[in-house]
Amino acid sequence: MKLVTWNVNSIRQRGERLLAFLARHDPDVVCLQETKVADGDFPAEALRAAGYGAVTLGQKGYNGVAILAKAKLTDVRAGFCDGGDDVQARFLGATVAGVQVFTAYAPNGQSVGSEKYAFKLDWFARLRKYLEREADPARELALGGDFNVAPGDLDVHDPLQWRGEIMCSDAERAALADVERWGLVDSFRAKYPDKVAFTWWDYRMLGFPKNRGLRIDHVLVTRPLLARVQDVAIDRDERKGKGASDHAPVLAQLS
Repeated sequence: MKLVTWNVNSIRQRGERLLAFLARHDPDVVCLQETKVADGDFPAEALRAAGYGAVTLGQKGYNGVAILAKAKLTDVRAGFCDGGDDVQARFLGATVAGVQVFTAYAPNGQSVGSEKYAFKLDWFARLRKYLEREADPARELALGGDFNVAPGDLDVHDPLQWRGEIMCSDAERAALADVERWGLVDSFRAKYPDKVAFTWWDYRMLGFPKNRGLRIDHVLVTRPLLARVQDVAIDRDERKGKGASDHAPVLAQLS
């Protein structure tokens, strides 16, 4: 099984690139973030013609997540369903070929100490509680997404410049680490403990040509699924060229 996570930053703008990506890599499961369309405007027919079923949790113009799969998608779950603020479309799950798959788009947080920053930290706490309530770390489970957190200095092009800043602050890193303590492993870092690599580059200030990036997109897996992870790669080529998302896809190859 090949599982992908990708923040497409608008499926309207990246639709053709997504179809080309699917043809090139032939993944079995794709977790998408920032689709930015209501469910009725999601290009389900075009994806079905390409061989993929889809479940979506959409929102017009903002946020939005989806899971694409060649196999049947069952046990679909949308949002945290905890009585909290689920107005923003950020979390969706389904089961594919016996593997429980979730796609997540964590809040950006805007700036350290802001109201949106507090909302982000609370969102991670809710994610942890959801996993405790609804999932089992002894099961094969993958959580792919844009977490808007660079876990450590290897995940930042300039650790000194970013230290304490949004996406790199101690509290955000601790919040992501707490989610992982439930029973998840960063599959890329498990395979490449010392590798410097990024998944996001700012559109501004020649971020990509200068490789001024962050690794904020992750495929987190339970230990039973980690045993099947053969490789994890970042498709930098998908960040190149006109009309690219500011995020590159992350591809996990499972036995």
